[in-house]
Amino acid sequence: MRRRLQWRLDKVDARLHVLEGLLIAFLNLDEVIRIVREEDDPKQELIKTFKISDIQAEAILETKLRHLAKLEEMKIRSEQDELSAEKKELEKLLGSERRIKTLIKNEIQQDAETYGDERRSPIVSREAARALDESDLVPSEALTVVLSSKGWVRAAKGHDIDPRSLSYKSGDGYQDMAQGKSNQSVVFVDSFGRAYALTAHTLPSARGQGEPLTGRFKPASGAEFKSCIMGHDDDQFLMSSSHGYGYVCKFADMLTRSKNGKAQISLPGGAQLMPVTAVTDYDADQLVSITSDGYIALLEVRSVPQLAKGKGNKIQGIPPRRIKSGEEEIAFVTCLGGKQKLVIHCGKKYKTMSLKELEEYRIERGKRGRKLPRGYQNVTAIEVID
Repeated sequence: MRRRLQWRLDKVDARLHVLEGLLIAFLNLDEVIRIVREEDDPKQELIKTFKISDIQAEAILETKLRHLAKLEEMKIRSEQDELSAEKKELEKLLGSERRIKTLIKNEIQQDAETYGDERRSPIVSREAARALDESDLVPSEALTVVLSSKGWVRAAKGHDIDPRSLSYKSGDGYQDMAQGKSNQSVVFVDSFGRAYALTAHTLPSARGQGEPLTGRFKPASGAEFKSCIMGHDDDQFLMSSSHGYGYVCKFADMLTRSKNGKAQISLPGGAQLMPVTAVTDYDADQLVSITSDGYIALLEVRSVPQLAKGKGNKIQGIPPRRIKSGEEEIAFVTCLGGKQKLVIHCGKKYKTMSLKELEEYRIERGKRGRKLPRGYQNVTAIEVID
């Protein structure tokens, strides 16, 4: 737009300059005719006599005498007035950013009225484009990743796998499992709170006994792999320790390319990593925490902070002296959503509790909680059922 306006302004200036010379010729027509007839170099004589430019003198000389005779002062001045007004308007436009934007808008609207029709292709909001990686080209198949207590891993097709029925090496057994797709990443968390990641389709088949994760990663001496997790980047998980601290993070926060892993959760001295628990709805899910002494607590998941990594905040309070002496710690932690129920196992006995029944154990985050009913305080396992 600026180039177009400037081009027109230059043309107007040039024409006004020529008109000024022609007006001088009209007002001094006899002298102009004499100079043209008698002088050897009429152009230079015109420039010298009337103090005009080379362009103006050239314009006068190129005008035929009969046209020059017909030039009328009113016509010249009328064209001068029109062009002067146009020049003033062009200079206003070029000197104002707002005026130029208004002109552009008006022209676009005019073009839309003249040439426009109804949109034929829908406008769809999509994620920003990103480069393809290897996982984008891998078939998306249901997969169950199984981790053994000695850190061996394997993957079985489908989600109907009973990991405890698989064969394990002598002295080894089931530790954890994760279900997802073959083109997703799987994250492993060790006993020091470090997270490691690899793509699920690279794992060995569950037909064999798998391979040790130490062949893929470089964990610190003495570290043991405790959890495996699969999910989408925005899926949320509860990270917690046996000393009662925890936070909620996204699956993407746990991903890393480093074979040395990344520090994910800070474990206080003597604390153990609790099983990583999926959070379905951060704003609506409920968190249940049970200590080794039978104290149970119910609180909202959203009372726990969302962090990328760290120690987190206290979920359930245990007297420091009991933690220090090892007399009591968090034994179980899980999340409930919707109409799910909690099943508490105590040896051969078990008790099923709905969220309504658990309400009497609701606490403010960091409080002690209340003891379970007599006979159900020695909890050996928990499960969540729909």
